[in-house]
Amino acid sequence: MVDELPNIPTNGRGAVGAPAGRFEKYTSVRMDDGWQSSLLEEEEWETKLKTNLHIDTSRSVINEITSPDLPRMRSINIYRGCEHGCIYCFARPSHSYLGFSAGLEFETEIMYKPDTPEVLLRELAAKKYEPFPITLGSNTDCFQPVERGLKLARHVLEILSEHNHPVAIITKSALVARDIDILAPMAAKGLARVNISLTTLDPALARVMEPRAAAPYKRLATMKALVNAGIPVTVMAAPLIPALTDMELENILEAAYEMGARRAHYTLVRLPYEVKDLFTEWVRTHRPDRPEHVLSLIRQTRGGKLYDADFSQRRSGTGVYAELIAQRFKKAKKRIGYSDAYPDMRLDLFRKPELNGQVAFDFK
Repeated sequence: MVDELPNIPTNGRGAVGAPAGRFEKYTSVRMDDGWQSSLLEEEEWETKLKTNLHIDTSRSVINEITSPDLPRMRSINIYRGCEHGCIYCFARPSHSYLGFSAGLEFETEIMYKPDTPEVLLRELAAKKYEPFPITLGSNTDCFQPVERGLKLARHVLEILSEHNHPVAIITKSALVARDIDILAPMAAKGLARVNISLTTLDPALARVMEPRAAAPYKRLATMKALVNAGIPVTVMAAPLIPALTDMELENILEAAYEMGARRAHYTLVRLPYEVKDLFTEWVRTHRPDRPEHVLSLIRQTRGGKLYDADFSQRRSGTGVYAELIAQRFKKAKKRIGYSDAYPDMRLDLFRKPELNGQVAFDFK
């Protein structure tokens, strides 16, 4: 008889295991047949998982976002999968469509679109194209670690800047400050703003919850650098996790305001599909003193389940605990001085590319 072995965390990765995706026919577990009992020793089992890059292609890169709980927007997703490894990431289940695990493979098997700049130029040049703000990072972070070398997000920003096309960025990476030279002139024209996700101020928690994202102090420093360059910054206290990070809400808003953020949002943690099991395993591994308390409170905000896909409440939850968080956010935002107003980004400055049958752009 063999015993099933528990999954063991890997340094620098968020998910504890790599369960098969929901579309896979077979699954596997770690077993101890008695010959290698030492595998129970974390120091002997632990390995470093490298990141593998896979080329992805697409005939179009601009997506229309039609979710009824979101404002109308367009988005560009340069990468599928994300090295940041945030255990709560709602994008994890999308990796199952590619035949990968939503667990560790979401963090280590990264798809990227090298032809994004060229495809984008063709789409902007189309006769029927009408400008509307494009969001980078609505699904996975376009400034994740692999971007440092690939520079695809930077090339996209160069194109949008060249043609005066408005852009909004969602990120938890300090790497966005690399592109201040592009974003600052755009912001001066009313064409750019940046949303920084700040989940916790606790560096120890951040290291295991979102292991390859920028440390909290680096995100705050990035806010300040962007604001000093004239780029509007919104802090996103997202996601708030009951009994784990929600007690930091007011402190997060205060810290971001000190760095110059003047708008704020929050979302309650949501755990669709495989994320429910991944998060449950993670919280039991990394917070063994409170897993059932955390999971119980999440259920209280989701009608007794770990996730409810109802568009009317999936970002904010329902019930007494969710309403308490909403009231705390509203009062803290007012007390600190955040604004509710978003100035519209300009559309009238857009200049359609003239390609003359070919795509040509000098990237910096």
